[in-house]
Amino acid sequence: MTGLRSTTLPLPLCRRGKVREVYEVDAEHLLLVASDRVSAFDVVMTEPVPRKGEVLTQISAFWFRRLASLGPTHFLTADWREIVDRIPALASHPEGAGRSTLVRRTTPVPFECVVRGYLSGSAWAEYAAHGTLAGEPMPPGLPEAARLDPPIFSPATKAETGHDENVPFSRVRAALGTVADRLRERSLALFRAASAHARTVGLILADTKFEFGHDSSGELVLIDEILTPDSSRFWPLEPGEAAAHRSGFDKQPLRDHLARMKASGAWNGDPPPPPLSPDVITAMTTRYLDVYHRLTGVPLPEVS
Repeated sequence: MTGLRSTTLPLPLCRRGKVREVYEVDAEHLLLVASDRVSAFDVVMTEPVPRKGEVLTQISAFWFRRLASLGPTHFLTADWREIVDRIPALASHPEGAGRSTLVRRTTPVPFECVVRGYLSGSAWAEYAAHGTLAGEPMPPGLPEAARLDPPIFSPATKAETGHDENVPFSRVRAALGTVADRLRERSLALFRAASAHARTVGLILADTKFEFGHDSSGELVLIDEILTPDSSRFWPLEPGEAAAHRSGFDKQPLRDHLARMKASGAWNGDPPPPPLSPDVITAMTTRYLDVYHRLTGVPLPEVS
């Protein structure tokens, strides 16, 4: 398999992110196209991960459809034939198939809505150092990957470069007023529903982040990708295994590989990144395809 590093479609390019190109369809609609680019430690790798963009797109589409009753979203379709019917100029650009999503245009809310069901990642790093999460005290003596019951709404700023910053809910409320309460309520409801489904297929949703925006009428809508292995931690539900050491379904093989290179002095953490071996790339593709299959119940369809 070969990966797709970037796309050039016959639409105005709004922006190119670490993973996605965002194209303007018209004044009310955008086309989000997920490449197979992969990043770690805030550095985009040279080699793409085959089918990664398809997995991110189609898992998001699965969740947008499944969770539609929990509130409005920007999602319209990720079906390539439907997209081409609406945008005929794309008919001669099959590289967009399987990895494109047609959405309603919105004005994004300037906070990421993180929900944590377990103490992991940046939350664990802060807690281990200070006993807090986003500056707010937590119970003492919690181990890494401790279950947080009930789950915690832990918002973060959106960083243009570098890492996002966990912030207290009070800061979000000061900036957004009552919208902050609606963000928290919807985020927790989405997390609970997604977590319940994940457990039925043998997975734990450890944490995730949601993004929201306001559409042209001012309505608050769920946007961006949702509940993918890039925006979430999914762990296998295996009794007796310590949660802190669960093998997740994301780009952890890449993080481990790069961490070893940094520890050995073979890479200083700055661009350009070191080349990735075929084994690391294959391991990531396998994980992305596996979590898609587990969540949806079917293998990822081949692009026709």
